[in-house]
Amino acid sequence: MKTIEQLKNALTSIPITTTWNMSALDEYKGKQELYIRQSPQKLKQLKEHAIIESSVASNRLEGVMVDNSRIGTVVFGNSHLRDRDEEEVRGYQKALRWIHESNNKIEISIETILKLHNYCRGDIWDSGKLKEKQVDITEKLPNGQERLRFKPPGVKESKVLLNQAIKLWHEQIKEKRIPPLILLSAFNLDFLSIHPFRDGNGRVSRLLLLLQLYHLGYEIGRFISIEKIIEENKNRYYETLMESSQKWHESKNDIWPYANYLLFILKEAYKYLDDRLKSLPGTKGSKSDLIIDYINNSVGRFSVADIKYHTPGVSIDLIRRILKDLHKEGKITNTGRGRNARWEKT
Repeated sequence: MKTIEQLKNALTSIPITTTWNMSALDEYKGKQELYIRQSPQKLKQLKEHAIIESSVASNRLEGVMVDNSRIGTVVFGNSHLRDRDEEEVRGYQKALRWIHESNNKIEISIETILKLHNYCRGDIWDSGKLKEKQVDITEKLPNGQERLRFKPPGVKESKVLLNQAIKLWHEQIKEKRIPPLILLSAFNLDFLSIHPFRDGNGRVSRLLLLLQLYHLGYEIGRFISIEKIIEENKNRYYETLMESSQKWHESKNDIWPYANYLLFILKEAYKYLDDRLKSLPGTKGSKSDLIIDYINNSVGRFSVADIKYHTPGVSIDLIRRILKDLHKEGKITNTGRGRNARWEKT
């Protein structure tokens, strides 16, 4: 609430980097309808994969782990679950499906937030309930000790602030004083700073992010796991969250580190979508085919840079993803690490 209030009263300029990020996302949003219209079957293949990645990654960020051999059963099955971790992963999957299927009918409200929390936390005693005592945000240090990272508002104040944040969200969506993607970032930052639950705040924040993206017309979370990309960039996630929450209580915090981080994550998601659509089976002459053709015709060892040089227009992320898949299949082996890594056919 404090970040949105601050922007509402004092947003006079937007950093150039933020403007560039928003412009890029506007372009991707324009292509979105083209993707949906031209590649419905390919997108269908991506949906279930995104649900798996999101359910696992969002929980793994909070230390909730599921054995790899159990992921399919936990996410899609109806069998008995072994422990609380499995229950929370399945619950997150149910929340995702609810959002994907009913997004336009789901309002941003206290009731929605409590329902999302209930999905995430399962049968635990405070599932779907706001915190009943003060909970500080701490960081575990390498030596095993903990230090205070952020002190959220108390029990009574957090409920008031959460209601105010929701009210401001609806107000500013209508008034359009704040660019929608900046408003989205501000709400997400405020929610995490308010920290309304004893546990599960991070997961609920990511589900709210997905829902609000739908409300703004960005459907990328249906096909690509935003949570997985956040997990891949989790160090920066915590760094920017800490940067942008400083002086939050005084309404003097700097939103731009965290806002630019979220915009970067969304841009990466759209890049992933573009790459994955081109790498799916049945895409003749795809970028994936170019990479695989180069590898199949190579003699001796090769590097990521070699592939990039011989396949113009192909992203390094796609090259690495295909190398990883081929390595898992036993078709190639590697030596060295990082920039010194070299690959060869088995």
